Amino acid sequence: MSSSPESPALSVQGLVKEYPGGVRAVDGLDVLVKPGEVFVFLGPNGAGKSTTIRCVVTLAAPTAGSIAVYGHDVLREPDAVRRLVGYVPQEVALDRYLTARQHLELSARLYGIPRREASQRIESVLELVELRDRADDGVKGFSGGMKKRLDIACGLLHRPRLLVLDEPTVGLDLQTRYKVWDFVRALRDEGVSVLLTTHDMEEADELADRIAIIDHGRVQSQGSSAELKASYGGEMVKVDLGREPLEEADCKALASLEGVREVQRRGRSLLFVTANARDLAPRVAEWFEGRAGQPLRGLSFGPPSLGDVFLRITGHEIRDES
Repeated sequence: MSSSPESPALSVQGLVKEYPGGVRAVDGLDVLVKPGEVFVFLGPNGAGKSTTIRCVVTLAAPTAGSIAVYGHDVLREPDAVRRLVGYVPQEVALDRYLTARQHLELSARLYGIPRREASQRIESVLELVELRDRADDGVKGFSGGMKKRLDIACGLLHRPRLLVLDEPTVGLDLQTRYKVWDFVRALRDEGVSVLLTTHDMEEADELADRIAIIDHGRVQSQGSSAELKASYGGEMVKVDLGREPLEEADCKALASLEGVREVQRRGRSLLFVTANARDLAPRVAEWFEGRAGQPLRGLSFGPPSLGDVFLRITGHEIRDES
């Protein structure tokens, strides 16, 4: 079976992955990734992101549903899928006693790349991940960021059409994190489709052409970052009370202010949804100064963040349990 130019990079339909005991890690997930886009799975640990990835890259078999990579079914044509996919897991998969070049040479043999072509590709990916000067050094002397960059190089060596990155920047310093982001953008510019999982709001906001918010094994909402923020229904005024939340009666009084669409409690903060945050902000500040009898610790206003959208859709803050 050959993939047509019109085939999506990835089609996931009704995916279910169930483990012994009836535990459903993925529960009817639908996703379509277009060729040449960066698609981000955004969700907390335990949401089903990594399980979905394992099914996509043929490391786990779906319980139900279908997955196709550029038209190739993962169950019927796993070898074809593996040739099309590059996979970089969250945990770095390197041998500390091999050099960077030896890792790449091993990857080339595993993918059946001819020796002369492999040599050229190895030099190319070493240049891309800025490890050419350390190509013949043992990995045991590499920093965490260098190991991650080498891992990405191994995933790119066979020139995949779909690169899958599972939490690629967890534990990395800021400089390396931004380098990984630059790699992802460069690959997209070259026409490579990228599927990336993260629980980092900034990472999703910076990289994604489209985002699927995943929780409890399902896609809760999806679209571009701008589309997801627009779906929130207004702008935000955030108030830091610096103390315990207000009484219910005070919240009702605030909700009656002109321009307020909704008031949400978040710990020691209040969040107001409005059509025009710049107009509402001074009214909220005046209410607290005149009615509450004490100044606010802080007040900010503007469009909703991706984190605000996530909280609205899932009902909870993102959880980092790593």
